[in-house]
Amino acid sequence: MSWGSYYRGDGTAREVELAPPPPWREFPHRPLGQKFRPPEGLPDAVNAALSLRRPLLVTGAPGSGKSTVIESVAHELALGPVLRWHITSRSTLEDALYRYDVLGRIHEQQLRTAAGHDETVDDIAPFLRLGPLGTALVPATLPRALLIDEIDKSDLDLPSDLLDVLERGEYPILELERHKAEQVAVRMWDSDETYTIERGKVQCTEFPFIVMTSNAERDFPPAFLRRCIRFQMPEPDEETLREVVQAHLDVEVPAEGPVATLVRGFVTRLRAGDNLAVDQLLSAVFVLSGDDAPQGARHDDLVALLLRELSHG
Repeated sequence: MSWGSYYRGDGTAREVELAPPPPWREFPHRPLGQKFRPPEGLPDAVNAALSLRRPLLVTGAPGSGKSTVIESVAHELALGPVLRWHITSRSTLEDALYRYDVLGRIHEQQLRTAAGHDETVDDIAPFLRLGPLGTALVPATLPRALLIDEIDKSDLDLPSDLLDVLERGEYPILELERHKAEQVAVRMWDSDETYTIERGKVQCTEFPFIVMTSNAERDFPPAFLRRCIRFQMPEPDEETLREVVQAHLDVEVPAEGPVATLVRGFVTRLRAGDNLAVDQLLSAVFVLSGDDAPQGARHDDLVALLLRELSHG
């Protein structure tokens, strides 16, 4: 943990050496699966989803650890790197399955024609790439881990659009169904490795382990919900937060002291209805528990700054 008065606002140029960042702000990111402490009931929900080959829908407040669930499972079960599909209001099923650069292909064909090259040569592979969901459905000996993050931010139709793909575990690539080549090697989402697609169809052999997260900002249709295993992240108590702080920052949280006071105050505010995230608490502990941390009124001001309620601007 560290605090540094690097910027002083006095207009004087100086060389500074920043202290190491908190573990979750190191780049490239370190996997957090080993640090995650699942709440009671979550391991059973994960095992049910794995056994039934169903997606796991995890609902909870921002910063409650929903997105870290899949990293923990992928780490323990050696499922490989996690595929990620972050949802926005513009996200579509087609983009998650594959991307096709039609303009790039037309431009390439025009250049070949202008250069006098054989117009019958038509390599479509460089203009196709599987999306995160499409890559997760590629045949494999182990299920791939796929995070569909903040699905409640999606267009109203997206959850229903997902149903057929999640039920059948397959999808077509229309451009390859019409292409003269029966086999085309297409790049996957998370690497430059390719998968050879035959006759434009991808069919999984192991259904991926899918975690969908939601901040409960909207309701989902029953047809979608019945195809998911659902888990609600509980509000953390003081003991749980002590374990989280210890796991992420490698510090003991004694019964009394600055860290204990931060944890206790955080829990009190949660129970009073304040909208706070656990990562805010981790940031406050990281900054304010070092030997050089500000004291007195500055300490209190920093607590207010770092633990500002999320529902306020």
